[in-house]
Amino acid sequence: MMDITIIVEGKNDRSRLRRVLQSDVPVLCTYGTPGTSQLETLRKQVGDRQVYVFTDNDSSGKRIRGLLRDMFPDAEHMYTRRGYPGVESTPEAYLIEQLEKAGLEAYIIYPEDSAVPFAKEDFS
Repeated sequence: MMDITIIVEGKNDRSRLRRVLQSDVPVLCTYGTPGTSQLETLRKQVGDRQVYVFTDNDSSGKRIRGLLRDMFPDAEHMYTRRGYPGVESTPEAYLIEQLEKAGLEAYIIYPEDSAVPFAKEDFS
């Protein structure tokens, strides 16, 4: 069983992260600003795993982050760059960078071509 859980805002954020994360890492959604019962459900789903919060860098993302900070005071917080509208439109390379910063290398699925930044045909 995995000892971590990542919490994001919505299904699109989750599917975006899924592309760079092992399939057995639980990625839970708040589906917008969570109410008391949704927070309670998240708490049950998380159990005693380490929580990583990855919400959008906008006002609702910050509000959700605050609620999750109260619920999971030991959570690690990951941030997308201000220029990206949200987690679901953050480039995979940047998502990987944030996962690495959080120390989650063991759970990352690296793209096949990440070791070779430029294919030979780029130089012709």
